Amino acid sequence: MSQAAAIAPAALDRRTLLGLGGPALIVMVLAMMVLPLPPFLLDVLFTFNIAISILVLLVSVNTRKPLEFAVFPTILLLTTLLRLSLNIASTRVVLLEGHTGPDAAGKVIEAFGHFLVGGNYTVGLTVFIIMVVINFVVITKGAGRIAEVSARFTLDAMPGKQMAIDADLNAGLIGEDEARKRRAAISQEAEFYGSMDGASKFVRGDAVAGILILLINIVGGLIVGVAQHDLDLAHAARNYTLLTIGDGLVAQIPALVISTAAGLVVSRVGTDQDIGQQLAGQMLASPQPLMLTAGILAIMGLIPGMPNVAFLVLAAILGTIAWTLRNRHPIEPQTAAAAQETPTAPVDAADVSWDDVAPVDVLALEVGYRLIPMVDRAQGGELLKRIKAIRKKFAREAGFLPPAVHIRDNLELRPNAYRILLKGVELARSDAHPSMHLAINPGRVTAELQGLRTQDPAFALPAVWIEANQRDAAQAHGYTVVDAATVIATHLHHLMQKHGAELLGRQEVQGLVERLAKDSPKLVEDTVPKAVPVGVLQKVLQNLLDEAVPVRDMRSIVEALAEHCSRTQDPSELTAAVRIALGRSIVQSLFPGSQEMCVIALDPALERLLMQAVGAGDAAAIEPALAETLAAQAKSSAEEQEAVGLAAVLLVPAALRLLLSRFLRRSVPTLRVLSHSEVPDSKGIRVSAVLGAR
Repeated sequence: MSQAAAIAPAALDRRTLLGLGGPALIVMVLAMMVLPLPPFLLDVLFTFNIAISILVLLVSVNTRKPLEFAVFPTILLLTTLLRLSLNIASTRVVLLEGHTGPDAAGKVIEAFGHFLVGGNYTVGLTVFIIMVVINFVVITKGAGRIAEVSARFTLDAMPGKQMAIDADLNAGLIGEDEARKRRAAISQEAEFYGSMDGASKFVRGDAVAGILILLINIVGGLIVGVAQHDLDLAHAARNYTLLTIGDGLVAQIPALVISTAAGLVVSRVGTDQDIGQQLAGQMLASPQPLMLTAGILAIMGLIPGMPNVAFLVLAAILGTIAWTLRNRHPIEPQTAAAAQETPTAPVDAADVSWDDVAPVDVLALEVGYRLIPMVDRAQGGELLKRIKAIRKKFAREAGFLPPAVHIRDNLELRPNAYRILLKGVELARSDAHPSMHLAINPGRVTAELQGLRTQDPAFALPAVWIEANQRDAAQAHGYTVVDAATVIATHLHHLMQKHGAELLGRQEVQGLVERLAKDSPKLVEDTVPKAVPVGVLQKVLQNLLDEAVPVRDMRSIVEALAEHCSRTQDPSELTAAVRIALGRSIVQSLFPGSQEMCVIALDPALERLLMQAVGAGDAAAIEPALAETLAAQAKSSAEEQEAVGLAAVLLVPAALRLLLSRFLRRSVPTLRVLSHSEVPDSKGIRVSAVLGAR
């Protein structure tokens, strides 16, 4: 306890000191503009400025993505203020003490003004102007333009990126925490490029200020030296010009380094590699360019009058590097040809056995040969991870673990085609393009895209296959953009939900019973299979899944079966009893957070007619004309409900629920049929449409 108590204040003190570091630095920078500084302190601060610029450059080189250095715009502002403050402080010293000699403003300025430019103020002035032009015209202007364009495109692409995150979240590919992180990253990216766009103006202003400060110092120094210290014009020009040039160079060199760091940060494409790894991996990826460059340099080195040694030495170095890269992975065509020509030893035909009978997979995915990399673990197949996430999401929603998806290639399919099979029978097939993205039109896009016109295989929405570089533009126009792996995974998940009852086999039911037995052993012992056979339980669960009712609450399901199994063993009647027990959760899933149900009802005359048909024992004896009218009205009412964002629910008497559910399931698959007995007493009912009244 004592150690923990001692560590906590220490950590708090460190955080306090780090928090005070930023304000203290800003106050110090502002103070330098007002307070006079001795030459020694100027040397320390100029050295600190150079060190900071080198540190920022090295950090920029080693970042993998711009957001890893998100504080860079702030650092850009602080370093600019630091340089300007040092310029003001050094100008004060130069004008006050410049008549005493070239070391009046400290050793750093003297070194830059004397040793680096040879004590010649003409050379120093030329070097200074060149550095300012490079910084202002080339580096800063280019970095600012990149930041401006990046900020514009990032802001335009934000709505599409948010929709893509919502699509991945709804498809179960990511969790809520991951979605929150991605949204925060998108927001930070927009703020970063916007800040960089503004911060680059500081650097450009700093370059202009450097030129003005240089002119002011030279003119002011000449006036001070001649008028106040009685120096001759040549002596004053030499002293003050060299000091001013040294002061300008010692500020412009760090400014040039910082501007280079800004250009590196905003101009690179974010990957998992730093700049050094990218340069080595991409510039030296192929030996052919190096070999051609070495050949050209060698030819130029043989021309009379050229610096032959320099050209030939550099050509030899590049040729050696190219030769090394080429021999790193040698090609052995003879060995490969020999392997192909090696005859295969004949294998004796074995007797036919049960091993030759291939079992039928419950759920299978077959792909064409161009889609194989998506499902190949050795090639980092993204689809394998998506399918794992889909199975996990389905298990949470439906309440049971679905069978594994068996994936295999099928050369009979088109190269980009895939198909999904259930127990050996094809459910659906479509095409996917691994190198492209599918831009889905949700109904509110602002522009048309160029690409391969198609439909979203899961929900039949209009869509376009586009190139990867069109993704941001498509999202900015309101499209939901997903990659090929997400398209296949979403299609698979949709079919698994639609055919959930067929995925629930005897083995899955046994797994549900065994899991319930761990929490309620007495309930399972008294009910399954003693009172309710496993086959009956399976049929009841399949009936629930057929009507999109999850079987997560196995305890309530088995308790309802235990209560009614002594009266009947008919799965349909037992399903009706279970639905009443699950009524609260069924209604909650359809009307979450609402105390009122907006439903579709039956006209009393139609209700009496249907009750007579059910009472006569001939449920199918509905006149064809009436059946057609009922289906059309149900479809129209369901579409009106969905158009206003409400669930399409038909509320009927318990005796009619099963009849109408089976009848309307094919014509109106989105319509849910509930009975009055399934509605909890706490829920209010509001009828929005009546079937049979028109």
